[in-house]
Amino acid sequence: MKILVTGANGQLGNCLRNCSERGSKDNYIFTDVAELDITNAEAVKRMVKDNDIELIINCAAYTNVDKAEDDAEFAETLNSDAVRNLAEAIKDNDGTLIHISTDYIFRTAWLYSEYGKNFVKTMLSLTSTKPTLKVVFDQTGTPTYAQDLADTIFDIIENRRYKDNEGIYHYSNEGVCSWYDFTKMIAEIAGNDTCDIQPCHSDEFPSKVTRPSYSVLDKTKIKETFGIKVPYWTDSLKTCIKNIKANEA
Repeated sequence: MKILVTGANGQLGNCLRNCSERGSKDNYIFTDVAELDITNAEAVKRMVKDNDIELIINCAAYTNVDKAEDDAEFAETLNSDAVRNLAEAIKDNDGTLIHISTDYIFRTAWLYSEYGKNFVKTMLSLTSTKPTLKVVFDQTGTPTYAQDLADTIFDIIENRRYKDNEGIYHYSNEGVCSWYDFTKMIAEIAGNDTCDIQPCHSDEFPSKVTRPSYSVLDKTKIKETFGIKVPYWTDSLKTCIKNIKANEA
C-alpha cells in the first residue's frame, strides 16, 4: 500500500519516518510544503492519483495559536481548506485519511520530541541558563511524546486495524500535570537543578488566546479499540531527553 505523509518535516512527521525506516510492508511517501502544497487542491489530487495513494496521514497544521490570531486567513486555509483537499482527493481513490488535531479540538496534546521547536527543548535550554523561571500552574493536561503517537499510528496501519474502525480518537501519554509540573520534571531529569522554577497564574502572561485550564484527554476508546498500551508521560519524557542529550554529544 502507498501511504502519503504530509507535514513530514514536523515533529510527528519525523517520528513516522523513524517508524517506516525500521521496516514496513507499505511504501511511505513523505512530503512537506516544498514537495506538495496541500492548500492547492489540484496538486493534491494529482499527487494522490499519480501515486495510487490509498492512505494519507496529515501531520501538517498551523500550530502557533497566538500567531494564528493575526494570521487567521492562512490558519483557516491550512487547518481547514487543506484538510478538505486531502479528504476529497483520498475519497476519490476510495482510501483513508488520518488527520491529527489538538486538545483544543480532539486527538492529541502538548506534543514534544527530539525534532524542531517544542516546550521540552525550550525548557531544557531555559532551565540550564536562567537562575529563575516562572511557569503557569493553572493549565492542566498531558504531555505527548510524538514518537509514542507515531508508533501507535504506524502499528494501527501495519496491522490494518484502521479498517472498520473509523472515528475520532484521543491520544496523549498517560497521567496529568500542569505546565509547571512538566517543567519541574524536565529540569529534574536533565539535572538542571540550579534554576529556581516558580509557579504562576496564566494572567501573568497576557495572551490573545484563552487556553483551556483543563484539557486532559480520555484515551479509553483508542486503547480498547486497538488494544494499545499508552506509556506514562514521565517515562516517555526520560526517553526523549536521553535522546536529545545523545544527539548533542
